Amino acid sequence: MTRFVVEDCDALTVDGRIVRIRPPAEKDAAALGRLFDEASPESLRLRFFAAPGHSVIDTEVHRLVRPPDGDHAAAVAVAASEVVGVASYERNRSSSRRAEFAVFVAEPHRGRGIGTLLLEHLAAQARDSGITELTGEVLPGNHRMLRVAHDLTSRTTAHYSDGVVDLDVGTAVDDATLLAVDARDRAAERASLRPLLAPCSVAVVGAGRHPGGIGHETLRSIVEGGFAGALYAVNPRAETVAGVPAWPSLAELPGPVDLVVVAVPCPAVRDVVEQAARAGARAAVILSSGFGEAGQDGRTAQADLVRLAREHGMRLVGPNCLGIVNTASEVRLNASFAPSAAPVGGLAVASQSGAVGIALLAQAARTGCGISTFVSLGNKADVSGNDLLAYWYDDPATRAVALYLESFGNPRKFARLVRALGRRKPVLAVKSGRSAAGQRAGASHTAAAAAPDVAVDALFSQAGVIRVETLGELLDTARLLTEQPLPAGDRLAIIGNAGGVNVLAADAAEAAGLRVPALTAGDNPLDLGAGATPAAFAATVEEFATSGEVDAVLLVVAATKANDVDAVLAGVTPVLDRHKRLTAAAVLIGAVDPPAALGKRRTPVYDLPEQAVRALAHAARYAQWRRTPLGGRPVLSRVDVAGARAAVEAALASGGGWQPYPRIADILGRYGIPVLPCAEVTGERAAVHAAAAVGYPVVLKAADPNLVHKSDIGAVHIGLRAPDEVRAAYRAVAAAVGRTEPPVLVQALARGQAELVAGVVHDPLFGSLVMLGLGGVYTDLLGDRVFRLVPMTDKDAGQMWRSLRAARLLTGYRGAPPVDTAAVEDLVLRLGRLAEDIPEIAELDLNPVLVGPDSAVAVDAKLRLAPRGVEPDALLRRLRRPG
Repeated sequence: MTRFVVEDCDALTVDGRIVRIRPPAEKDAAALGRLFDEASPESLRLRFFAAPGHSVIDTEVHRLVRPPDGDHAAAVAVAASEVVGVASYERNRSSSRRAEFAVFVAEPHRGRGIGTLLLEHLAAQARDSGITELTGEVLPGNHRMLRVAHDLTSRTTAHYSDGVVDLDVGTAVDDATLLAVDARDRAAERASLRPLLAPCSVAVVGAGRHPGGIGHETLRSIVEGGFAGALYAVNPRAETVAGVPAWPSLAELPGPVDLVVVAVPCPAVRDVVEQAARAGARAAVILSSGFGEAGQDGRTAQADLVRLAREHGMRLVGPNCLGIVNTASEVRLNASFAPSAAPVGGLAVASQSGAVGIALLAQAARTGCGISTFVSLGNKADVSGNDLLAYWYDDPATRAVALYLESFGNPRKFARLVRALGRRKPVLAVKSGRSAAGQRAGASHTAAAAAPDVAVDALFSQAGVIRVETLGELLDTARLLTEQPLPAGDRLAIIGNAGGVNVLAADAAEAAGLRVPALTAGDNPLDLGAGATPAAFAATVEEFATSGEVDAVLLVVAATKANDVDAVLAGVTPVLDRHKRLTAAAVLIGAVDPPAALGKRRTPVYDLPEQAVRALAHAARYAQWRRTPLGGRPVLSRVDVAGARAAVEAALASGGGWQPYPRIADILGRYGIPVLPCAEVTGERAAVHAAAAVGYPVVLKAADPNLVHKSDIGAVHIGLRAPDEVRAAYRAVAAAVGRTEPPVLVQALARGQAELVAGVVHDPLFGSLVMLGLGGVYTDLLGDRVFRLVPMTDKDAGQMWRSLRAARLLTGYRGAPPVDTAAVEDLVLRLGRLAEDIPEIAELDLNPVLVGPDSAVAVDAKLRLAPRGVEPDALLRRLRRPG
């Protein structure tokens, strides 16, 4: 099984061993020589088509370690300093779009996915160099190589000719390939994390004899939790700790150990991890602090820890973490020093903050929200939220996932993983950093609107993540989602004996996007009165549940001295248990020691109606997202990737930055993005000639690409109908920009039924985002806009315009004919594909985009180009497909 880790190079785990994939260097020449020298004659024959002599191998090694350039690239797989595989390509001299590839893996490591992943890496490098097809000649008996190529992509073709098989491997990646890659990644992730989250044996190093220390308390938590496996304490100065026999060192343990919990001072951690590796441990939880959070020296020490662990095939949680918990009956592991023990249940939790983790566990214990797994990530040196998402995908004990995130180390991989997981299980997240303090100041409407939190919202929206504001809201919602069926719609019935609270619940429901419809079964909300009997409650719930008019029921019970709350609950509970497909929640007001849940189906009980309503609204929106097809990547005609890239590279060679309108129109035109033609001229006379050529009425505006709000400074003049008006407008623009003869744009006056703004901004962490909003002078005034991350699906495009507050303007408002929303969707999809293919587009702003009954066209455009930075997601860079 194989797992990618994104760092300074790519890495994977194979049977518990870390295998790194990186470019070869001169220092690898000897190791590459040994790779071939130690291969069998049959392996060499399949690779070289003959028994190679030393000179052939020397030549091959020299080729492999040659520095990469546009025509050559190579990658090596390294396990514990041993080169176990290599792949390379050389561009075909007769066709710049083709290259010949070769892959070779050491015999003991074949059949483990290394060859496929080397080829994935190679194909990505080829794509970045403009190569669309990798070709190779394979002997018919080389079944492994044929399978490697076919496993990579459905675009692989094979032809038998003259005793060899000609392989053609397309470097473009389709949806099936992405799904296969993610499936392999999830399976490998689960295998690599099993020793961490479901160990058969655990050793705690640094467990002191006296209560109060982190090691001692963690060991005691493991004991009190009833860990199902073998447990060891490591302390050279004690015979027992917390009732557990102690051993002087890991090397002296009486049996093997899967997981080592490290609670020693920072300077001693490296030695402990090295001893754990020698003892055969496959995972370590490092509770110790003083690493990445403590400055440059700590970051250096942390990086060294990760390198050490990966050399020995270990997974690390932390450092600087609270520990881990797994409540499964076959594991029962509480390897943490949190004061609250987690109740057993279906919620998996990952927290980047130890303090937040403590609060979550304490609140879970108080409310009865059961936990399947808890992981305090700490510094995320190795194991990250992405790794856990892959693990929880197939975890039968986990019914929902909760995340507290402070940062995204690899947000694009997160998007892929969480979107797949969300189709199976709800994912909730509290993401800190909603404030505007970090808002970017862009030079276009698109960039100015794209605060860092906008990218997070776009990611969560596309991936179906339930974003909540507080930890309390997270657990309130998790309690509902882990125990209740998903609502079939947004219709809520409210039944209670407290009229005022019923009204508050109804107000909260409508504010949260739920409907409280009028019902034939009775009033809604329905006030049964303070003296309502248990039988009345039960009968009403039964009637509403069977009416077919509601998707969820909220029960509100206020305790008084004149009613028997316990009897009411006893009467209602069997009714709720019978209707297992109906989402239900309860609110108890004034009750002494209320239960956390009701009945076998564990209907959650809340203190206040707003808590219950928010949870129900989140569940309804998530259910709607899950019912909605994800959509697919549409096939776009009239896309000239090579031409657009050539234009962009020429512009970057000239310094990049803000581009002149003609070049913008050329680049956009190559992606079929409609832009109104215009002439760029200088001087009054030229402006008049241009106006006559395009035909009156015309628009004249400043051509300076650095201007954002041209109309605000008088640099845009519309509806010019005569030469004198053109001359006057030119002089006004000259005065506005402070130049005697500025360049201007002259274009025919276009009209539309509505004005939109569309654009692209490249975020260095999240990648490119596409924006759509209400345009013209209302862009900044009303702020009605939505963002989506690339890659985009056809469903994303439709949801974008439908999410606008002004969406009714596009569908025929007050008798106006509807606009061509299909053209709007086509526009944003083309912008998304352009941004995906050419990440050098730092900012692109189309404002306004005029839309009418049969068209959508941009009448002004701004474009800033910048060299591409380092991609934060090496896997996505490998899988970026051309248009």
